[in-house]
Amino acid sequence: MPPQNAPVLIDANAIIEAHRKGCWAALCGRFRIETVEQCFIETQTGFQRRRQEELIDPAALRAQLTAVHAVSQVELARVDLLGGPILDEGEKALWAHAMTRTDAWVLCGPDRASMRFGFQQGFRDRLVSLGGMLNDIGHRPRVALGAQYEKTWLDRLLNDLAMGLL
Repeated sequence: MPPQNAPVLIDANAIIEAHRKGCWAALCGRFRIETVEQCFIETQTGFQRRRQEELIDPAALRAQLTAVHAVSQVELARVDLLGGPILDEGEKALWAHAMTRTDAWVLCGPDRASMRFGFQQGFRDRLVSLGGMLNDIGHRPRVALGAQYEKTWLDRLLNDLAMGLL
């Protein structure tokens, strides 16, 4: 579980999955959920491929988030220099923001490249899964999360990275 009152920096895919599986309110009720502008924008794209119940109201989302942070070009360039070009734009922005912070943040995202980047930068202990956070608060979604959102997926990936298998 994230440390008490630690901000959870969340990726667009995790936001979308939490809405899709009906567990967004549980997360927001228990954690300080923050993101960056690029991830917020990504939650609003692709509507033509979503069912009506999967649409995310932008005003409601912004109100539920503790913060939506802007990221500078300098911060993005720093991530690029550290190997960030493998990341999509939202993940890159989220990591750019995370790396400027001095508090006890954690980062939630289901993407292998993003988790690898965080691991390589020494943030293994700050990587959390959507499923792990839901387990910590005793919330079970009615419909199972996708495998890449589960704690077992993240644990396996981090172990493989630690053993040099990836």
